Amino acid sequence: MAAINVKSEIKPLKKVLLHRPGKELENLTPDTLERLLFDDIPFLRVAQEEHDAFAKILRDNGVEVVYLEDLAAEVIASSDELRDKFLNQWIDEAGIKDPGWQRKVYDFMINYAGGDAKKLILKSMEGICLKEIKYNRSEFLETMMIDDSELIVDPMPNLYFTRDPFACIGNGVSLNKMYSVTRCRETIYGEYIFKYHKDYKDQVDLYYNRYNPYSIEGGDILNISDKVLAVGISQRTNPAAIEKLAKNIFADKSATIKTVLAFDIPKARAFMHLDTVFTQIDVDKFTIHPGILGPLTVYEITPGESEGELKVTRVDSDLEHILAKHLGVPKVELIKCGGDDRIAAEREQWNDGSNTLCIAPGVIVVYQRNEVTNELLRRKGLKVLEIPSAELSRGRGGPRCMSMPLVREN
Repeated sequence: MAAINVKSEIKPLKKVLLHRPGKELENLTPDTLERLLFDDIPFLRVAQEEHDAFAKILRDNGVEVVYLEDLAAEVIASSDELRDKFLNQWIDEAGIKDPGWQRKVYDFMINYAGGDAKKLILKSMEGICLKEIKYNRSEFLETMMIDDSELIVDPMPNLYFTRDPFACIGNGVSLNKMYSVTRCRETIYGEYIFKYHKDYKDQVDLYYNRYNPYSIEGGDILNISDKVLAVGISQRTNPAAIEKLAKNIFADKSATIKTVLAFDIPKARAFMHLDTVFTQIDVDKFTIHPGILGPLTVYEITPGESEGELKVTRVDSDLEHILAKHLGVPKVELIKCGGDDRIAAEREQWNDGSNTLCIAPGVIVVYQRNEVTNELLRRKGLKVLEIPSAELSRGRGGPRCMSMPLVREN
């Protein structure tokens, strides 16, 4: 089987990429929450325990779990040249432009890691406070009025949502351009893994590049089938990025996708990505946030008459008919997050009641806290695997957000 093989949202999951939350969460403060896209500060120890429970459920159900930090560490451990290339690029993308400070941060990271590649990778995710670096204030006038507790490199607290920085599509990958400045650096790990890791080098088609100008995030990308890809036009994914992605996929003669569906969803933080408002959970069943029921603008994108051209057709229809048509089933069932209770629906949508991870048809991983939705899913015949979520949910992402499938069965 190919190194990357994801042609469905529901076929049995065989291999998945996670990131165990680290000390980057402890570098969140009330003053930095908005900039770093958090609403609260999770308790790290409990968040790690919850994440470990998530990984255990996956393993117990036959899924191989690999970690972003381990793959990235294996890349930079393979040669000093790659380590330095990564480190210098990371320093530049962290916004450190002064040559003197670039040298100081480089030296700090090398000394801090002491030859341990994983320690270096984890520190690159955690961020750096000024007080950690030895320097002479008189050498650098710009630091004279800055407190030693200031962050000179921001943490990457959103990294445990591995779904967003890149997306597996068929046998290829969309290496994403993230919407916000604070998340753009997250995609550097995917860049090095797919370019240089022994398991992926020269084996993975790149359908989108992190250096493209238009933003797109993995939470907006759903593999409806081996022939249909769904992408959300959302707060974080630009229509121009979807067209670029579609052109690149259609240009790949080995790709099986013939249609890209662009769903225009509300541009609001509560919705954020397509997978926060609906996810597929069985061959004919989806979870859905009631807020997007009714007429929905969808664009069907197919190859144009000439090479490199697209045919874009606007379809104003309801979600049920669109999904049934493209799945080739008589009808689909949309199971509402929170049922018919508006308050429960809004509360559990906020806590990602619709953001499920399907690991086999009818078998889904969910957050324990969404009790109304979970009971409804059980009554519909789904096998519901609950994970603790008091702290993980503070980051505004659910089990699908926290996982990047690398291999599903065909």
